[in-house]
Amino acid sequence: MKKKTEQNEDLLLDVIIESIKNKKGKEIVSIDLTKIENSVCDYFVICHADSTTQVGAIADEIRDKSKEHLGISAHHVEGMENSHWVLLDYLDIVVHVFLGEFRRFYHLEELWADGVLVKHDDN
Repeated sequence: MKKKTEQNEDLLLDVIIESIKNKKGKEIVSIDLTKIENSVCDYFVICHADSTTQVGAIADEIRDKSKEHLGISAHHVEGMENSHWVLLDYLDIVVHVFLGEFRRFYHLEELWADGVLVKHDDN
């Protein structure tokens, strides 16, 4: 049986992914970092959008739905000013919402290749 904090983490991960899908985020992936020693968190969630408006909308949706459904607020948010790369830090889960060209430039998935990557397609 999973501990309560692990269950909450799973629920938050589900809410984050559904929020991204609601706002048509692209190429949604989660990276499980739990087996990596000294990782900064348990999961990264990464997606991108076609415009800064959509990046901001995805970030707002994640914030709204995590608060509404789970009563959880992001510990820290960065990047809302220009919406090229918005980071939402939920301590155990860190969400990266990129403008497409910035995602291609930074290649976060490759930097954390030791983690277990899961693609969250609509299919």
